[in-house]
Amino acid sequence: MRLGIDFGTTRTTVALVDRGNYPLIAFPDHEGDSYEFIPSIAALADRGVVYGFDAQRLATGGAPHVRSFKRLLASPNVTAQTPVRLGDRDIPILDLVTGFLFHVAASVRSSTDSHKDALEVVVGIPAHAHSAQRFLTLEAFRRAGFTVISMINEPSAAGFEYTHRHSKLVNERRSKVLVYDLGGGTFDASVVVAEGKNHEVLASRGNNTLGGDDFDDVLARLALSKAGVEADDYAKLLLDARDAKEALYPQSRHITLEVNGETITLPTKEYYEACDDLMEETFRTMEPLLVQDDEGHFRPGDDLSGIYVVGGGSELPCVTRGLKEHFGRRIRRSPYTAGSQAIGLAIAADPEANYSLVEQLSRYFGVFREWDGGRRVTFDPIIEPNASVGTKVSRSYRAAHNLGWYRFAECADLDAEGEPRGEIAPLGELLFPFDPALRSQDIDLENVEVHREEGPLIEEAYTISPNGIISVKISDLESGYFVERSLGSTREAGE
Repeated sequence: MRLGIDFGTTRTTVALVDRGNYPLIAFPDHEGDSYEFIPSIAALADRGVVYGFDAQRLATGGAPHVRSFKRLLASPNVTAQTPVRLGDRDIPILDLVTGFLFHVAASVRSSTDSHKDALEVVVGIPAHAHSAQRFLTLEAFRRAGFTVISMINEPSAAGFEYTHRHSKLVNERRSKVLVYDLGGGTFDASVVVAEGKNHEVLASRGNNTLGGDDFDDVLARLALSKAGVEADDYAKLLLDARDAKEALYPQSRHITLEVNGETITLPTKEYYEACDDLMEETFRTMEPLLVQDDEGHFRPGDDLSGIYVVGGGSELPCVTRGLKEHFGRRIRRSPYTAGSQAIGLAIAADPEANYSLVEQLSRYFGVFREWDGGRRVTFDPIIEPNASVGTKVSRSYRAAHNLGWYRFAECADLDAEGEPRGEIAPLGELLFPFDPALRSQDIDLENVEVHREEGPLIEEAYTISPNGIISVKISDLESGYFVERSLGSTREAGE
């Protein structure tokens, strides 16, 4: 069985490859009603941690629970052991995500009555996700029993769904689509060029801390301000705000929320105006993907087929309305806003569809190095944004110390002096003994004093995997000794 899975911040959707069709799989809740998603939520029950609709029911009843845990994967300092507090327990983030994906796998088998088939899957990932986030997501799917065919950036998957659905709108004159992907916890935008079934990502931008959750927070705080009180239970108010937000339709005029037992009514217009700053932030994120006119305004280029609106967060009526007011009429909203990525991922999983994709990195990757004889530290950008997956970069030099201490990081942007700015994601450290006398497992390299001495010829080699994970191999070219790391995991050194 081949699938496309969009592991979402608030909802996870699954599309099935079925003889050229890519239907979303429906899952029943505890009352037997079917939904084309599984809530991305975990809760603590007497029997342990439960997920999905069972967790949602318990959370509504006041049980300890955690929502939007996918958003925690975007933290710059996340590791497999990063704890997530659930009631009185601390659960490593990798274990929590793996447990949820076990639940997804069991739900897929039950809903499709396919209990023995292997689950082969193409997985979605935010375009702006750093290497550790990609590695942990990939590892959780593998531990949950999925055979991961590939990992594709979510806006790129939506590009597949767009050209599959709107093939006549993509032509030689307008061969590009800009995907506007506002999910529950992240925002991504990508320019995808399509020539028939061949797709290439030209550029991507994103914000890992902006999504539908933030629109829920705006509504909850607006209701509190209206009531003039502090919330007795802010988590419950956020849940109610989400439900009220998702119930809005274009003709809605008022929103009703209960705050500490008091009913509060808000004009929809007032809420939408309070969301303007969030909308403006998505526009600013997109600016590098647009064309600037003579008046300094950013607009879609003439070669753009359209701005394709996807993601569960974009179902809010003011999102499409705001895009049309800002960019004009060339806005197209997917009929499966929350399922577009899963459908595109299923298309990518279908060998008969013959769709191809050339992905790109959306962040700077580099290493902090000592310069001027150790008097200062600077960031050396090794791989720049828009580098294609499969890119290999290497450099060689004569070691000038007894020990190399490499501190890897990814960042969103660089300033005029080439130093990281914006979100910085440390990707770990690697110690490489230039001095052969230090290459013993009995030596704690962290306690070795670093001093200058001429050493062997060293090569650093960096590779972007098809899943967007960066690996590094540092080698002593004279002896053959090396240390290799896929950033997010460590591999053995060897001769």
